[in-house]
Amino acid sequence: MDKIYSEIREKIEQADSIIIFSHVNPDGDTLGSNLALSMVIEEEFHKKVDSVYVGNLPNIYSYLPSFGRFKDVQTIKPDKKYDLAIAVDVASKDRMVLGTNIYDNSVNKINIDHHKTNVGYGDINLIDGDAACVGVLLYKMFMEWNVKITKDTARCIYTSLLTDTGGFKYENTTSDTFILASELVKKGVSPTYEFRSCYETKPQSMVQFQAYVVSKTIFYNGGKIAFAKITRSDMSKFNATDDYTEGIAETLRTSKDVEIAAILKETKEGYTKVSLRSKTVDITKIVTDFGGGGHTFAAGCTIKKPIAIAFDKLLQRVQSELE
Repeated sequence: MDKIYSEIREKIEQADSIIIFSHVNPDGDTLGSNLALSMVIEEEFHKKVDSVYVGNLPNIYSYLPSFGRFKDVQTIKPDKKYDLAIAVDVASKDRMVLGTNIYDNSVNKINIDHHKTNVGYGDINLIDGDAACVGVLLYKMFMEWNVKITKDTARCIYTSLLTDTGGFKYENTTSDTFILASELVKKGVSPTYEFRSCYETKPQSMVQFQAYVVSKTIFYNGGKIAFAKITRSDMSKFNATDDYTEGIAETLRTSKDVEIAAILKETKEGYTKVSLRSKTVDITKIVTDFGGGGHTFAAGCTIKKPIAIAFDKLLQRVQSELE
């Protein structure tokens, strides 16, 4: 890894224009990592960075330091050529959506990720499928660079760690996870404040929407499978944005007998976005059949079919995996 850390540092030092991408419909890992890396580059290397998001920017993460710096990728000219483009927590290049061309047109491209399905699409690839989150990879890299990690940077890394371990309860939580959390707390992070800001500040309409979706859950195979559909009509009824669906699949997985939980959401294009969660089954085997990716127990994909058809196809595939 030391060689890769040095190569990334060298490309940053050589670049005059830098852009950092988060994945579409961003979560705490991709946003926290983006901000942490952006701040270190600007503070330590004195380079200007464009931090961009794709899709909707979840307001629930507005407590993060420098959150206001994020730019919608649509505000950047598609033919703009950067010296350096960095993707953080982007499992596959197409998850940059409109930003893919900007990434490809950049002189140098770096890919920093922890999804085991990542094929390594950058010129330089820092990928560790065993890492709890991208924040872990960045922290190790910053330590190797011997740069100062401020309280604000620590808070962003902590959010990356907090959210991708599900509040330190997922299978990717290890002793190293708590060691890193401890180091970040020493730098000024307040675990109570970060947790409350991230998980206990939902708007009322979001709470009602999630309760509504959970109430429509259908169980199969003796309760081992839990499926819930979200239509465009459901979204409109609660004036819900994409981030309103975050965490619902995890809620379904908490049912005692459930082995695999799925949320299927109808997109504006008439396709179906799928979020899968499991307790013991490697669901990357399932989502890769539909062009998706992710982690062993948390993965997703987009099925380019209407939600009713996608529902049946996915259910058959999940049932076959359990059998």
